[in-house]
Amino acid sequence: MRSISIIGAGSWGSALSLVLLNKGYDVCMWTLNKEQADEMNNFHTNKNYLPEILFPTNLQVTTDIKSSVVGKDILVLAVPSQAIRSVLNQIKDFVNKTQIIVNVAKGLEKGTGLRLSEVCKEILPDNKFVTLSGPSHAEEVAKNIPTTLVASSTDLDASKVIQDLFMTSKLRVYTNPDIVGVELGGALKNIIAFGAGICDGIGLGDNSKAALITRGIREISRLGVSMGAKESTFSGLSGIGDLIVTCTSIHSRNRKAGVLIGQGKSLEETLDEVKMVVEGIVATDVAYHLAKKLNVEMPITNAIYSVLYQGVNPNDAINNLMLREKTDEMEEKFC
Repeated sequence: MRSISIIGAGSWGSALSLVLLNKGYDVCMWTLNKEQADEMNNFHTNKNYLPEILFPTNLQVTTDIKSSVVGKDILVLAVPSQAIRSVLNQIKDFVNKTQIIVNVAKGLEKGTGLRLSEVCKEILPDNKFVTLSGPSHAEEVAKNIPTTLVASSTDLDASKVIQDLFMTSKLRVYTNPDIVGVELGGALKNIIAFGAGICDGIGLGDNSKAALITRGIREISRLGVSMGAKESTFSGLSGIGDLIVTCTSIHSRNRKAGVLIGQGKSLEETLDEVKMVVEGIVATDVAYHLAKKLNVEMPITNAIYSVLYQGVNPNDAINNLMLREKTDEMEEKFC
């Protein structure tokens, strides 16, 4: 029997708590919000994140971060990517070296450009770290709809522990040792999904979205390989799989935000309406500057950056993409 702490009570952390509770594990969840903790403990609901779900009565929810960490075997980080460093700094004095750290957020740290495993390594250098990624929306996992994930770590034994921990008849977990590729696939697909939403908001068609997804995975792979990832990873679940689901699903907050931008809403109005963290906004900024630094061509990312940060009209950004200099589809092969 393992004891697990889920740090963060958003939709994804909550959905994963259901998976673990249904397998009979001892699960504790931490949230900063006392009202949310009271609601989950007293009414066993989490209406702001998973409104249709009733949680088991044995889920313990606390606002005391120390008690949520001490004595647990596995710590699951389920907070937004830009909060990872802050949370790790809050718990580092309570963590022991035997605890496995699992991150389920998808993003890159603003300012440093670090992957989240690199942030964790800075603060908790002695702990085994696993990232859990793949094409998965919390709303579907919470309803026990068949889903696949990838557990990735530089430590194969740790990734197998997490594979076994989450594996069910409805949740299939694969391992992949390429943590660079898995993390980058999960972070960068949010940029392309934002662009897919813009296309939908403007009123473009399936042809446009297919082109965006296909060329999007191309540039994700290009940046990933330049950062040490394996190209084959981007053909897998944490690459094209996650990209497809995030670009097409009604559950995707990145796509939804893009739709609102495409419809003419301001960024402030968009975030107010989505009401949840849109990881693709920060990821666009980070990836844009990483690509410049590494001299990697990322035209779709550049176009979305121009819309978000330079005030370019979405229609003009699309025209700029379409009117780029002609080239071969496999242009990198001839470099």
